[in-house]
Amino acid sequence: MAGPVMTVSSGSRGKVLLACTMGNSVSVTPAVHAVFGLFLVPLSEQFGWSRASISGVLGVLALVGALSYPMIGRHVDRHGARRTLLAGIFGLALSIGALSLTSGSLIQFYATYAAIAVFGAMAGTPIFQKVIADWFDHNRGTALGVSAGGGNGLGSVVLPVLAAVLVQTWGWRTGYLGISAFMLIVALPVLWLLLRDRSTHEHADAMVEREGMTLSEAAHTPAFWLVLIALAAGAGGTTAVFSHVVPILSDRGFSVATGTAVVSVFALVTSGWQIATGRIMDMIQTPRVAVPMYLMAVVGLVLLETGQGMTVLVMGGALLGIGLGGQFGALPYFVGRYFGVRHFGSIIGAMYSAVIAAQGTTPILLDAIYDAQHTYRPALVGVGGALLAGALLLMLLPRYSREAAADESLLAPSH
Repeated sequence: MAGPVMTVSSGSRGKVLLACTMGNSVSVTPAVHAVFGLFLVPLSEQFGWSRASISGVLGVLALVGALSYPMIGRHVDRHGARRTLLAGIFGLALSIGALSLTSGSLIQFYATYAAIAVFGAMAGTPIFQKVIADWFDHNRGTALGVSAGGGNGLGSVVLPVLAAVLVQTWGWRTGYLGISAFMLIVALPVLWLLLRDRSTHEHADAMVEREGMTLSEAAHTPAFWLVLIALAAGAGGTTAVFSHVVPILSDRGFSVATGTAVVSVFALVTSGWQIATGRIMDMIQTPRVAVPMYLMAVVGLVLLETGQGMTVLVMGGALLGIGLGGQFGALPYFVGRYFGVRHFGSIIGAMYSAVIAAQGTTPILLDAIYDAQHTYRPALVGVGGALLAGALLLMLLPRYSREAAADESLLAPSH
């Protein structure tokens, strides 16, 4: 029954992989979180808003995204992802551009972010991962890593540099418009030309063969909650630091250029390590392989807060990148190994909801602590504690079962 799957050309898969990688490069993480710190201080200075009130929009982003992802995941499972992704990228670009019209009303600012959250979920990494999972029956882990890790990493380097140049030269309004223009002019045409759903007849028979739990069944297992909490605590906290590298270092007396350089290293390492994590997990068959990555992120936090030289700060950014790359690289791997691939989209959508909720909550706490104590240090200590707790939870994960390994063997081309 797997014959039709084998007729899919490498060229078709390559085009889809390129499209998904480009789509991830302009998703919420690069286009919103990675550049957030560049706009935080200018907005606070112009409108007199506290940093915590500005970071509150990330709470809106988290809440709306957490509610949207499971519904969108089920929709694309049934109806395909192409139209949803194209509409999402288009709407996300327009919503980010609309931030340039911010007039001093927090309500308007929050409402715009609510729109960003909806369109961002429609064009989110889990939806692109669903497309990759459909197209790649073999080397799926590598393809997921390239698409998500490579795409998010590339965008998290390019967009902050673009935004930093525009903000410093023409102001924050132009920075938002520049990001929007990049998405519409560069990314959207690539997706329009190359992205397509894998036809039902090409993979329906193969999908019947694949085993896997439903979301409800997975939620009744300890592994589901251990993975969800560990990754939400780790990725949520580390991403919050990622979005605040510039203000953290600026408050310590370093220039915006230094902060942007550290963010770039952070993003590049996150990208590469997300791909490396999949390969490492293929070779070392234990979920505990992710634990040292969490511990490296803790060391990175210490260096970011106490380091005095550029070399030390860059090393801190690199170690944080290993942590974040390991967290996001482990997520799809854990889903496949513990719960199978038949309901991959629904389960990973639920997992992302928890991660996004943490991403939205932690930045608010960071800036609330800053507003109260005029330093980010206590907040960074809290993030470090969350990373240590996440590492402990990963130590409690059960071994991969033989049944899970057998399910994965069904993905090989020989079947």
